[in-house]
Amino acid sequence: MEKRRHQRIMVGYNAEVISRGVSHAVVIEDISRLGVNVITAPVKMPLDFAHDETLEIKFQPVPEEILNFHCRVKWLYKTPHHCLTTRIGMEIINPPWDSSYHFV
Repeated sequence: MEKRRHQRIMVGYNAEVISRGVSHAVVIEDISRLGVNVITAPVKMPLDFAHDETLEIKFQPVPEEILNFHCRVKWLYKTPHHCLTTRIGMEIINPPWDSSYHFV
């Protein structure tokens, strides 16, 4: 069994990742207190993110609450079948919540 420092919560939130001023549609597959795992929407040309690049992520976990924070790319890979989507694991830089925050 895989051991992680922080429990991951499966969420499926629609979100956007902003890189170099361009917004990209993503789905947050899971999130923890200090990390987030997303998959990009299918695109014709693969997206070009770099390891350690800082990205902005924006999503709405509950009505009337929009979260917007910066993340650092820790890993990424193109999914099989024409590489139209990319999975990205990111570290949340200075999370805007304390340890008691819940996403659901």
